[in-house]
Amino acid sequence: MFEYIFLFLVSIISNIFSAFSGGGAGVIQLPAILLLFDIAFINALAVHKIATVALGIGATTKFATRINFDKNLIIQFLLAGIPGVIIGANIIAITNESLARILLGILISLIGLYTIFRKEYGEQDRYHENDSYKILGLVLVFVSGLLNGSLSAGTGLIFTIILISIYKMDYKKAIAYTLVVVGFFYNSVGAITLGLLTEINWNILPVLFIGSLIGGYVGARLSLSRSNRTIKFVYQVVTISVGVSLIY
Repeated sequence: MFEYIFLFLVSIISNIFSAFSGGGAGVIQLPAILLLFDIAFINALAVHKIATVALGIGATTKFATRINFDKNLIIQFLLAGIPGVIIGANIIAITNESLARILLGILISLIGLYTIFRKEYGEQDRYHENDSYKILGLVLVFVSGLLNGSLSAGTGLIFTIILISIYKMDYKKAIAYTLVVVGFFYNSVGAITLGLLTEINWNILPVLFIGSLIGGYVGARLSLSRSNRTIKFVYQVVTISVGVSLIY
């Protein structure tokens, strides 16, 4: 019983930070599953994926009341990223997980450091669809989908930075799109794909699902009530923490 209560609290806290900063729940929640329960990595990843769909639901429920989403842009992100999610979920079994996580950790840490040295980065919403960058943006979205399907942890943070750098969104809008596209759609596809490849631990799932749902809603509510500068600071802390944790 202690393990389930502890996992429930970890799920709520990690998903609050994830919904507030655009990702990072997996770097806390996934290791917690592996430490508390004697299951294989791919089984833990599968149950984590299903649970993080609840993060997307909880956060989207709140963000939809304040953010005017561009449906055509979301469709583009889905068409570009979902194939990457499916491919990533299928290659995780043959991937050198330790090396891949170290490399991902280095990339995410560098992203966090980059945002620190860019003054006023992501603090103003200058969203536009620049045709000259559209192909680059969608290629990067595909790569983020590939990482999401295979490694999961921290990939929402990468998607967020793509939206800020390429599409010139501010942090608040970028995180809202990340929670809808990655948190709900990508994780749903990844969960279905992994569910077909491995066994789902149904005993753990309810605790994770409810914790993710609560954490997603609370985190989104906090994000909407704070300035972009505050969200940027939390994003930097979460990003560097996630990167270091993945390397460690």
